[in-house]
Amino acid sequence: MEMPKVKKCEVNDCAYNQDNNCHTAAITVGDSASPRCDTFCKSSMKGGKADVVAGVGACKVSSCKYNNNLECGAPGISVGYKKKEPDCLTFHI
Repeated sequence: MEMPKVKKCEVNDCAYNQDNNCHTAAITVGDSASPRCDTFCKSSMKGGKADVVAGVGACKVSSCKYNNNLECGAPGISVGYKKKEPDCLTFHI
């Protein structure tokens, strides 16, 4: 199974964000109630690798229609702020 990619990330204050792309190997999304990006890291240092585009390693939001046994089945996701939290904007019930 290939991980879906983070196609766009608008959380510019995350250490892994460079030019609206996430450059860590994989992110984890959510808990049982919220599709928050659990990999979000606020830092003045930049992390990750410029040639890497993040995938979705795990999704813990069981109510999402794309969740299949804690794996994301969406073709790709977008991450951005929703109610001041860095969330998966592709989340859909």
